[in-house]
Amino acid sequence: MRLVVGVSGGSGIPYALGVLRALHGLGVETHLIVSSGAKRVMTAEGGPTLGDLTALASVTHEDRDLAASVASGSFRTDGMLVVPCSAGTLAKVAHGFADNLLSRAAHVTLKERRRLVLVVREDPLPRPMLENMLAVFDAGATVMTASPGFYHAPDSVEELLHFVTARVLDQFGLDVPGFRRWGEGE
Repeated sequence: MRLVVGVSGGSGIPYALGVLRALHGLGVETHLIVSSGAKRVMTAEGGPTLGDLTALASVTHEDRDLAASVASGSFRTDGMLVVPCSAGTLAKVAHGFADNLLSRAAHVTLKERRRLVLVVREDPLPRPMLENMLAVFDAGATVMTASPGFYHAPDSVEELLHFVTARVLDQFGLDVPGFRRWGEGE
C-alpha cells in the first residue's frame, strides 16, 4: 500500500506522528508533505519535530515542489490523508486551489477518485468551514474530526491519540494493533 500523508498548519501535530508511526509499523509506503504552516505550529507547540515525522516517512516531499511525483495522477497511490487539516487547507481542497504540493496532491487524489481523508482539528466550526466540509464531502472526500471516543476507558493522552489514529486508518482498511473496538473485550 502507498499513501500520501499531508500535515497542515492546524494544531495537533501529535496526531500526524501517531498516524505515521502506525503506517510505518504496518509497512505502508508513505509520501509525506508538511506545509509551512505545520512547521510553524511545530515550533510554537514544542511537540513532535519535523525530524520526528520525516524519520517515519518512506519519502518526504517539499511543499513548494509542484513537480513532485504525488502532484501527478499517473503516480499511483491508494489515497491520501491530511492530519491535522487546517481550515485553510480545507478551504483550498474544497475550492480546488492547488498552490502548494499538499493541496495539489489532495486535488489529484479527488480527480483520480482515490480515497481522501481530511482530519480537521479546529473548533468551533464557523459556517464557511462547515460549507467547505460539505463541499469536500460532495467531491468524494471523507471528513473526520480529531475527536477521540472514551468507551475504551483511556488512561493517557497517548491512548486518546491512538484511538484517532486507528479510526483514521480504518478508512483505508488498515487495522492498528492495540485498538479496542466497541463491543470487543467486554
